[in-house]
Amino acid sequence: MNAEETNVELKDAETKDAEPKEAADPAPVAADADATEADVSEADLDQEEQEKQPMTGGEDRAEDAPSAGGEAAAAAEKNGSVKLKMPEEAEEVKFTGLNKEELLRVAGTPGWVRTRWALLVVFWLGWLGMLVGAVLIILQAPRCRDLPATNWWNNGPLYQIGNVQAFTDGRNLKGLEQKVGSLSQLKVQGLVVGPIHVAPADEAMSLRFEEISPEAGNLEQFKSLVQVAHKKGISVVLDLTPNYQGSSGPWFSNISVTNVAERLKSALVFWLNEGVDGVQLSGVERVAGVVPSLWTDIRAIIQNGTSPKKRVLIGVTERSSAEDVSALLNSTGVDLLISRVLLHNNKDHAQSVQLLYSSHIQTKLAWSLGGRAEGHLASLVGPAQVKQHQLLLLTLPGTPVINYGDEIGLMDEGTKFPRMLWDSDEELNGTLQEERAERLSCRSFFRSLSELRGKERSLLFGDFFLLTNSSSSSLAYLRLWDQSERYLAAFNWAEEAAVLQLTDVLLPRHAVVVHSTNSSALPADKSVDLTYLRLGPGQAALLRFPYTG
Repeated sequence: MNAEETNVELKDAETKDAEPKEAADPAPVAADADATEADVSEADLDQEEQEKQPMTGGEDRAEDAPSAGGEAAAAAEKNGSVKLKMPEEAEEVKFTGLNKEELLRVAGTPGWVRTRWALLVVFWLGWLGMLVGAVLIILQAPRCRDLPATNWWNNGPLYQIGNVQAFTDGRNLKGLEQKVGSLSQLKVQGLVVGPIHVAPADEAMSLRFEEISPEAGNLEQFKSLVQVAHKKGISVVLDLTPNYQGSSGPWFSNISVTNVAERLKSALVFWLNEGVDGVQLSGVERVAGVVPSLWTDIRAIIQNGTSPKKRVLIGVTERSSAEDVSALLNSTGVDLLISRVLLHNNKDHAQSVQLLYSSHIQTKLAWSLGGRAEGHLASLVGPAQVKQHQLLLLTLPGTPVINYGDEIGLMDEGTKFPRMLWDSDEELNGTLQEERAERLSCRSFFRSLSELRGKERSLLFGDFFLLTNSSSSSLAYLRLWDQSERYLAAFNWAEEAAVLQLTDVLLPRHAVVVHSTNSSALPADKSVDLTYLRLGPGQAALLRFPYTG
């Protein structure tokens, strides 16, 4: 390089040094401006995000603010924008209760002691209030009557089988055992069997109480019958009437009464040990009147036994006057007395029943229509009135006693012991089908009434009220017990229709039909006006109405 070129480069360098310094480096200035615009934009975005979120306290704002020396931050603050950091949600606080030490510290404080006493007082006041309320409810509620003392023979019908062979179609006690299931469906409480002991007619010296007649069966069969019946809830009563086949009277003659009564005493012990639940005797007025001391012994053996189940002594008399029957009940001391009271004309039913009911407790009363001496119900009252008299027997206050076959309307047909009819599934002609249908209808009616009687207290042991408009051609009475449903039995004995105008303070205006002997005229569940109760010829109905307080 020559001297001239050297001088030129020196001049150029001096010229560059003489120019202003800011102009020498324009890039940093441009960079600062870009940074400021970026900060402002970021601050605007932060402001928008902040507006979308809830406001928070100033402490977070102070911590997250930029340093005072930051130019971008200063410029952002001048524009009114502040960058905030939202706090994280606080963790959920779980209440764990007070520990033992804390509880002990609090328990003794005056405030907690006062609170406990207040709660205790409130508790006892509430308890006493409920106690007083319960006592007032009990005192104001109607008091229930105590149930009367009853025995098993008061809970349902007694079913008499006076001739085992006739009942079992020529068979013996084994055949009777096989029919117990069918009898249990009728809801009977006891079977009155026999007499079945050896007793040649009118021959007192040949009488053997403890030996079963070969035609009836044997002792083992009888014991088996008792066991099967007991399993079905049916008691067994044995008829031990001494001269049941003779014509000189049930106790032979007055001369033989003493001897026969003595022999009966040992026989009673024998049969009671074999499991019988009672004894039936006909002509009780004779033995009670002729040998009263022996009769007292007979009663004691039967009625005062130590068996858990009480034994029944049933007497049978041919008396038909209600006054005579009432006197015999008092003099003989029997538990039940079967008589001919209901065999009187229908017009005497109301007075006879009322006299006996007013003179004796109803657990002593027994009602029967038919038996060994009288024959069967259908033959006594006519087939058309069998259901009517079934309803009468099963709704009167006392124990109904039914002769075998009366539940199906069995006719005597020339003998007091007709063959029992048992329905089968074999094909029958038209006439026999109609007869069978009538038997089944009659049995169903009896069964329904017997079942109802066993369930309803008013029919079991309820009070008996004879309605005043009962007459020679009609009968109406009430059966009611305490707060149980009440029952009204109404009968028309006449051969033409009758209207009963039943009005009494114990009666409501309407009642509902439960059973009727003519279901087409008075169907079940029909509500009828008691002030105008129309009954067809020979019709009877049982109606029900609720206790109203």
